[in-house]
Amino acid sequence: MKIRTGDITTHVQHLPAAVREGQQGEPPVVVFVHGLLTDSLASYYFTLGPAFAAAGIDVIMYDLRGHGRSERPSSGYQVECFVDDLIALLDALGERRQVHLVGNSFGGTVAAGAAAWYPERIATLTLIEAEPPVQRWTRHMAEGLALAKEQLVHEEVIDWIKENRGAQTARLSRIAGRILNSTTLGQEVWSGRVIDDDLSAITCPVLAIFGEESGLVAQVPLFESALDRCRTVVLPDQGHSVLVERTKETRDLLLEWIREHDLPQHHDGHREHRGHRAPVHQLAEALR
Repeated sequence: MKIRTGDITTHVQHLPAAVREGQQGEPPVVVFVHGLLTDSLASYYFTLGPAFAAAGIDVIMYDLRGHGRSERPSSGYQVECFVDDLIALLDALGERRQVHLVGNSFGGTVAAGAAAWYPERIATLTLIEAEPPVQRWTRHMAEGLALAKEQLVHEEVIDWIKENRGAQTARLSRIAGRILNSTTLGQEVWSGRVIDDDLSAITCPVLAIFGEESGLVAQVPLFESALDRCRTVVLPDQGHSVLVERTKETRDLLLEWIREHDLPQHHDGHREHRGHRAPVHQLAEALR
């Protein structure tokens, strides 16, 4: 369905939680945030989304502004615009529970911004091969997007991608080139609001999953030293495409993470704190 979120129309898909025996209170809710340019909510629909709903979790997936079936304005692509869209989406859906945010690649940047700037709305943050919106992130994003904007309009580049990465990647790369050359995304994504390099603005529990062969794994020491409640997982022999290539491991890690941090919530979004968790469900076990 499409709903109004601030100044744009956003395409969203909600997968309701399967009712499970012995369930107490409202189920947890997970919001999946996808990556930049070549991505859409489909990457979650074909990996994690349905499995999480089957495990008794409300699932919200949506297309970022300028992507998929969401509206593509000519401008308005700073990180804070994406974050505000996310919060506006939760408001439009009437969602008052604290949400478990999961962001892949640039989706993790958006999710980290939301955790920093709207901490009262976020239960936990999961970053899959992602970097928070800190100053150093802006520099390599600016360089990478400028190169992509220049290169992805050339047919020989698209042909090379098709030959070496496949027809689907070539098709998505062509779309990415169109987005970059018809909007201000490439000039704006990296130019907006940032958080401090010490990550002190992020106070919720954080799960960070990286591929051993990805450059982003270099963040692990910072995450482990700067974030009070952080778990880092490095998958061996794995590059950036963790979500697609290591779906089962990612799914199991996430389900266990949510099980550990889920507490029953009241309708106003306040979480019920208690010393012992009732043996409701072993969410990870539901899919074995």
